[in-house]
Amino acid sequence: MGDQPRLHRRTVLAGGALAMAASALAACSAGARTPDRPAAPDPAQGLPDIQFDVARYSAPEQTSPTGGPFVMPPVHTVYLTAALSRAPGRDDQRELARVLAALESRYPFGAAGLMTFVSYGLPYFRRLPGGLAGAHLPRLLADPSRSVLEEAEPGPTDIHPDNPGVAKRRFTVPVRIEQNDLLFTFRSDRATVVQDVLAWFDGSGTLAGLPTPPPAFAGLLTVTSSRHMFTQAGLPRSVAEQNRLPYARFIQPDSPMWMGFSDQQVNASGPPAICTFAGHPSARLTTARPGDYLDNGGIQHLSHVILDMLQFYDMASADTPPSDNGNFTKRVQYMFHAPPVHPGNADQLTDGGGPSFLPADNRGPDYAERTARGIGLPRGERRMGHLSTLQRSSRAPDGTPMHLRVDGPGFDALDVPDGSSQPKLHFSVFVPTADFFARMRRSQASVDLARKHRVTEQDNGLERFLTCTRRQNFLVPPRRHRAFPLAELAG
Repeated sequence: MGDQPRLHRRTVLAGGALAMAASALAACSAGARTPDRPAAPDPAQGLPDIQFDVARYSAPEQTSPTGGPFVMPPVHTVYLTAALSRAPGRDDQRELARVLAALESRYPFGAAGLMTFVSYGLPYFRRLPGGLAGAHLPRLLADPSRSVLEEAEPGPTDIHPDNPGVAKRRFTVPVRIEQNDLLFTFRSDRATVVQDVLAWFDGSGTLAGLPTPPPAFAGLLTVTSSRHMFTQAGLPRSVAEQNRLPYARFIQPDSPMWMGFSDQQVNASGPPAICTFAGHPSARLTTARPGDYLDNGGIQHLSHVILDMLQFYDMASADTPPSDNGNFTKRVQYMFHAPPVHPGNADQLTDGGGPSFLPADNRGPDYAERTARGIGLPRGERRMGHLSTLQRSSRAPDGTPMHLRVDGPGFDALDVPDGSSQPKLHFSVFVPTADFFARMRRSQASVDLARKHRVTEQDNGLERFLTCTRRQNFLVPPRRHRAFPLAELAG
């Protein structure tokens, strides 16, 4: 396993919306390493029509310390959002197809090379000629008057006029429902690969060291944001130490997430097909049928979340030690279930106070309410865990998860009121419908159970530590239609 080559800050893009991700890539590349993965399948044999069916192309280098299978996503991800100036035509569609083909010809498809997803927001479909999107976007089986793609809505604990009284301790930032036309998701184990792609989008004219005409959309596309996410065991601790964050020594040294613990285990994610419009034997939520234009498409939700890590360790300030509410057993209950699934170490704080890798077991849709009522907890306690509340609505009747997460840590200044770099959660997930995600997010917050059973904010999962500043839903089409879908039908 070789170390990643360090990106020098002088090599990052000069400015604009591309610069934030490029700068973040440079800042964290020193602590990252390049995984030694098994060989991926030969892309020449054909890539999956489901864009996000990529497990075979990012096989793990090892099993998890718990002994079970472990999903090890690409180390680096950049989410690139963009707006269009007009409806795309056939020439634009051909140019985007060329751009995507160039990426995949220069870099082999897979975590060791490059994986690219493309998805589209409601503004894109509204640009298409009248009736075209309506004729091809699937509808909800439960309510055919509604489309699979609906605008994102503020979460129940987001700062928004719809949620009077919601406040955060440190980051008081209202959520913004974004209106981007496109979302590119670039993923690779190598920071230099993603940096090369960003520079090519910025007009470098070279890709993988070879002359390659850059994207040429004739004023059609404007990049609106770039966000860098890193996912590797130990990297959050490394970034925290590099930046001398006051809670650095409390972060598990083998955790891939800022808040410790690994939630990337296979049994917490569904099979890709269950997240598509055509569905899966365990569940189908839409009117789509195999062979439809968008059959193997799905919904990709993208959120940007600032993490209050001082509050997570219950530190009143950077100079104040954590209280007992920052102990390992409390944090396990916030993250997973109550009562805690592991007692931790005698020292409940140093190096996280306990292991990172814990079982993400499914306790069923009723477990959160049981603990909200205090059942199974010490007398008088009422508490809900993040995982327990998610499981209220995240699975099919047979227990199969109905989502595929593509989320992980970030460290940047985007939307931070004082302009400082802060730990982030770049949250993205593939689901079968926008409505399904909205219901899952309401379950996650469990405001209804908290009110009904008098669960205090202190005892309701992770909600108080999270400030979501941006949300948007996108439709990720089948691979065969990923370049400006439906444009060829516009005439």
